[in-house]
Amino acid sequence: MQFHVITLFPEMFESPFRGGIVGRAIEQRIIELHVHALRPFGLGNYRQVDDAPYGGGSGMVMRPEPIAAAIDYVIERHPGLWKILMSPQGEVFSHAIARDLASRPQGLLLIAGRYEGIDERVRSLVDQEISIGDYVLSGGELPAMVVIEAVARLVPGVIGNPDSLAEESFASEGLEYPQYTRPEEFRGMRVPEVLQSGDHAKVREWREAEARKRTIQRRPDLLGGHKRSRG
Repeated sequence: MQFHVITLFPEMFESPFRGGIVGRAIEQRIIELHVHALRPFGLGNYRQVDDAPYGGGSGMVMRPEPIAAAIDYVIERHPGLWKILMSPQGEVFSHAIARDLASRPQGLLLIAGRYEGIDERVRSLVDQEISIGDYVLSGGELPAMVVIEAVARLVPGVIGNPDSLAEESFASEGLEYPQYTRPEEFRGMRVPEVLQSGDHAKVREWREAEARKRTIQRRPDLLGGHKRSRG
């Protein structure tokens, strides 16, 4: 699967994906990551990509022409990419959205904005807008990385044991059950006896009950088909 990113700061993507699961998947060519610098598509001798907002106000707004030219450049060479604008006004990212994006056969093109915002007309050039929460960041680069990480994990072959994906938080309706490993006792806290019983049916029942209890305590909004709250 291919991931493409349009950004003013391509160097931000060099380090985060050198290691870990995504880095290994890139080395194995299960996924591809292509980062496209926006600045070369800027206007004039100074490669301008922003300007003052119409109507006044603080900050600068990203002009539509450089972004449109960059999108056209990428799409001409990689037709069929699903175009995503990382935007605080977009729908809040979730596991369900990640699953949908992972099923896009041609791959994804993520556009990272900067400054005060982008010209409204850019929204007509994309297929989807995504936010990762109700808080302010300096740009869309970190949100784009979050989307890439979450989606890449769902691409077949990226995770060694695909069965583990089905048990993670948000993969189903609710949070994941508590996990334990060695030692059997740590600072007075013991591993529940049922997990050491070898009775797989009882273990499954315990995990289901604990997962539901944890969800009720921490994220009751996830039960009953409710969408995850923003934040």
